[in-house]
Amino acid sequence: MGTMKDVAALAKVGVGTVSRVLNNSGAVKESTRRKVEAAMKELNYIPNAYARGLKMNKTHTIALIIPTIWHPFFSEFAYYVERNLSEHKYKMLLCNSDVSNDKELEYIQMVQENKVDGIIGITYSDLDSFVSSHLPFVTIDRHFKEETVCVTSDNFHAGELAAEKLVEKGCKKLGYIGTHSRFPTETTKRRSGFVEQAELMEIPYAIYDGEDPVVEFKQEIRTFFEENPDVDGVFAHTDFIALDILEVLEEMNRKVPEEVQIIGCDGIKMEAGRKQFLSTIRQPVDLMAKAAVEKIILVIDGESVKTKITLPVHYVEGPTTKNQMSK
Repeated sequence: MGTMKDVAALAKVGVGTVSRVLNNSGAVKESTRRKVEAAMKELNYIPNAYARGLKMNKTHTIALIIPTIWHPFFSEFAYYVERNLSEHKYKMLLCNSDVSNDKELEYIQMVQENKVDGIIGITYSDLDSFVSSHLPFVTIDRHFKEETVCVTSDNFHAGELAAEKLVEKGCKKLGYIGTHSRFPTETTKRRSGFVEQAELMEIPYAIYDGEDPVVEFKQEIRTFFEENPDVDGVFAHTDFIALDILEVLEEMNRKVPEEVQIIGCDGIKMEAGRKQFLSTIRQPVDLMAKAAVEKIILVIDGESVKTKITLPVHYVEGPTTKNQMSK
């Protein structure tokens, strides 16, 4: 494999000209550019993107921090982020944090050391002291003390829509089952929207909302239903919580959706093209990823960016609610 000097010698130009062609900087005649590109191809010359990045103070690489790759929502989000970055000629460095504060701080340090240009982050750690408006950082759902760009879905409407659908499907008493982080996030608005809509419709409701991490969460769900046996429609804070509810109700010999209807939130799929395995409020994962990529590139380029982008949600019918024919 040839070097930059070999390319310059074969093309009969200076090393500086080869550099300008590689970096698309400075004036280079079209005929000269073709000679350099032909020499690179003949010598199988592969530019060192990392070294070029250090020289230009830009690597065209974005770090994506997610809590775990095992969760279908985070996996789907990562897929769309990578696809959108590729369209902008950027690469993605996937960072699986395991909700570790130390790991997430290491990723932030990578930006400071010019190893990546910016971060798109889904984080649940105490990073307020390290995230500043000068750091190219786009968050998903999370708020920090310093103003950063936040991409989110309409979580308040998700709660409203879930309550509305459950009542539309004949539920007489509603329940909300969820957990929340000790850090401020947009997802807490799911409960607020649910409560406001239930009160607007004058429908009785019960709430369980524990702070993460909840010990013996399934027992908490069981206790909720034992204390509220007349709840026949539940909005789960996430689809995974909805799965826990399904498991507990099965153990209690309560039938879904005949006795209790359930609507989750997020809209996760176990596999592309598969049907929803429960009724849910779907977040526009593809649009969230697209917005996050567009905004992080603008931040990196020093452009002015709106600090909060809220995208619409919609209801998706699944087997955990009664359809129109079974009402």
